[in-house]
Amino acid sequence: MYSKEQIIAALSKVIHPEKGKDIVSLGLVSEIISDSDGISLTLTPVKSNDPFISSIRSTVTRALKENLGPDVAVRDIRVIQGAEAPKHQEKEKELLSGIKNIIAVSSGKGGVGKSTIAVNLAIAIGMKGFSVGLLDADIFGPSVPKMMNAEDYRPEVIRRDGKDLIVPLQKYGIRILSTGFFVSPSEAVIWRGPMASGFLKQLMEQGDWGELDYLIFDLPPGTSDIHLTLVQEVPVTGAIIVSTPQEVALADAIKGISMFRSEKINVPVLGLVENMSWFTPAELPGSKYYIFGKGGCIDLAEKTGVALLGQIPLVQSIREGSDNGNPVVLDGSETANAFMDLADEVIEKVESRNREQRPTIKVEMNK
Repeated sequence: MYSKEQIIAALSKVIHPEKGKDIVSLGLVSEIISDSDGISLTLTPVKSNDPFISSIRSTVTRALKENLGPDVAVRDIRVIQGAEAPKHQEKEKELLSGIKNIIAVSSGKGGVGKSTIAVNLAIAIGMKGFSVGLLDADIFGPSVPKMMNAEDYRPEVIRRDGKDLIVPLQKYGIRILSTGFFVSPSEAVIWRGPMASGFLKQLMEQGDWGELDYLIFDLPPGTSDIHLTLVQEVPVTGAIIVSTPQEVALADAIKGISMFRSEKINVPVLGLVENMSWFTPAELPGSKYYIFGKGGCIDLAEKTGVALLGQIPLVQSIREGSDNGNPVVLDGSETANAFMDLADEVIEKVESRNREQRPTIKVEMNK
């Protein structure tokens, strides 16, 4: 028979994959029984849908055998969840509780300029007098550091009230965090879905965001684990879908709209942004060449009943601003005005949505 101290010492070596701390200090071990029949444990995860609990149970068994001997009998590892959890257990603090509006910027496919829209929109809303944050949630292809000329930025970690906080970059009037701040630009991010989702949650949970009017998420293209993680962890105020007028892009944009509007997700779609609507040469400022087709998002907006928030032209200054880290919205040009107008539309849609609809609730996904 093993003492409680021996068992706790063994369990303290089991690390929660997401939280980075051992299960003893996290308070997950609520009961230990050691008798002649073996060892029985009760685990009480803070969240009833903790995705790591199955792997933790396996790791607990392995840790007990490695530290107490291979012949140790692990009789039972019970998991108490939801309403069964002990009443003394503290309620987990809601993520991003200081954020008034959480906006997801998404696209059905890559290459339509979603990050360009997210960056310039965030700065434009900030220029309107609102406090704004931008979280680059495109885990596998973060482009925000390049667009902000901040590829060498490495966030400071501070400790406040017993918790480690990641300090966002403050630039162009907004607060910014990105996966790209933690890896070299030349390195490929090779993570499985749970790892990517866990890192996104860490940026939300440990980011020193403070009080914000808007936090804009630049999501990966398509529909993925990252999208599900976002809507499961925080109440998303609304989604913006970015597309070009091209038929191929529009077909994928429809899927993005359907995902957010689905019964399980139920996040309001604030509207569509048509990017690369037309090409205007610098020497012919009054000319419009519809490289990717004309009015595709206008037609899609009518078919789906989604508002068209704005049309952004395909001009050289947007590309140059993204490449050199000086977003075009800052230069006071006609193109910059298009983003400022877009910001006005988004602000109006958010305020209207908040007046007329109930607050979004977090998604509960059945496994």
